Amino acid sequence: MQNYFQVTRNFLLELNLDITFENEEEGILVIQKENAGFKNLILGVAPPILIIEQFIFRVNNQSEKIFRSLLQKNRDIIHGAFVLDESGQKVIFRDTLQIENLDLNELEGSLNSLSLLMSEYSEKIIEFSKY
Repeated sequence: MQNYFQVTRNFLLELNLDITFENEEEGILVIQKENAGFKNLILGVAPPILIIEQFIFRVNNQSEKIFRSLLQKNRDIIHGAFVLDESGQKVIFRDTLQIENLDLNELEGSLNSLSLLMSEYSEKIIEFSKY
């Protein structure tokens, strides 16, 4: 049986990402690369999937304008989507990948999608976080 945690960890290292926390028993990796928009990006190795989550901002005032804009932006995102946590207060970027045949290009594509999203949509995110 393949050690998906180590495979994922090795891909992250190959992509020159800073692993700031890891717990193999729980299947959790946390990475940083602030110039790419990653700060405490969580990867959860949970076969058969790899879960990628990045906290974006807290919703202080639930507004139809914010939610409509996020849903419309979801249509443009190449990999992943904006989601709300269980409380409905935190906006998170989330992507899931099949881990059995995960390769470096696929993981890099998901991370690049988040990086592109953060660079092109950052002004809106800042605006929404101030509501």
